[in-house]
Amino acid sequence: MNPRVVLRYAGLIVILLYCLAPFYWMAASAFRRPSDQFSLSPLPDPPSLTNFTAVFGPDVGFGRSLLNSLVVAGIATILTLIVGISAAYALARLRFRFKTAVAVIIIATSMCPGISLVVPLLKLFTDISWINTYQSMIVPSMSFALPLAVWNLNAFFRQMPGELEEAAMIDGCTRMQAFRRIILPLAAPGVFTTAIITFIAAWNEFIIALSMVNDKSMQTATVAISRFTGAYGFDQPFGTQMAAGVIVTVPLVILVLVFQRRIIAGLTAGGVK
Repeated sequence: MNPRVVLRYAGLIVILLYCLAPFYWMAASAFRRPSDQFSLSPLPDPPSLTNFTAVFGPDVGFGRSLLNSLVVAGIATILTLIVGISAAYALARLRFRFKTAVAVIIIATSMCPGISLVVPLLKLFTDISWINTYQSMIVPSMSFALPLAVWNLNAFFRQMPGELEEAAMIDGCTRMQAFRRIILPLAAPGVFTTAIITFIAAWNEFIIALSMVNDKSMQTATVAISRFTGAYGFDQPFGTQMAAGVIVTVPLVILVLVFQRRIIAGLTAGGVK
C-alpha cells in the first residue's frame, strides 16, 4: 500500500480517537451503575440504565431544562438569522459611509469574553426586571452569535453576482423582492450553515444562563447538569451528570450527521466559481 495513503488513514484515526474518546468515556460512564463509576474498564459491566432513570426522576426537572434550552436556542437562532441576514446583505450590497468601520466594529464585539459582560448585564437585567426570564438568556446569546453570522453571510452574499438583482429589478421587482425571491433562495446553504452553528452555540451556552437565572424551573440543560446531584441523597453525581451530558449531546450529533452535506455546502460555497 502507498505509504502516503497509510499515513493519511493513520492521521484520520488519530484525529477520530482524539475527538471521540471523551464522548465515548462519557457514554460508558453513563451506562455504569453508581457503584461502578470509578471502574477503569472500557465497557460498563454490567450496563445499567440507572443513571438515565435518575436524570428524569420526578424531583429533578431535567425535562423542563431541556425544553428551556430548546426555547432559548431556537428563538436566539431565528432572531439572529433575521438580523444577521439583513445586516450581511446591507454590508455586501449597499454603499454608505464608514462601511468598513461598521464591519470592523461588528467583528470586534465578538472578541470580548463572555465572563467580562456578566456583571454589567446582571446589573442591567436586574434594573429592567429581566432576571429569571427567557430574554435574559436569548439577547446575550444573540449578541455572541451575530458577529459570526454577519461575517459568514456577508462573505456568502459578496460572492453572488450583483447582476442577479439587476436582472430581477429590470423585470419589475423591487430590491426587496429581488432579495426575497432570488438571492435568499440561492443563499440557503449559507443561511442553513449559519443557523446550525448559531443553534449549537446557543444550546451549549453556560455562563450567561448560570448568571441570569436562579429559578430552577427556568434553568437550561447545561446549568441543570452543573447543579445535578443525582436521585439519591448521598450518591456521587458523576454517573447522572454523564447520562445528562449524553442526552444533551446526542441531539446535536444527530443534527450534524443528518445535515452534514448542507453544512459542508454552506461552508465551501463560493470557493469555486
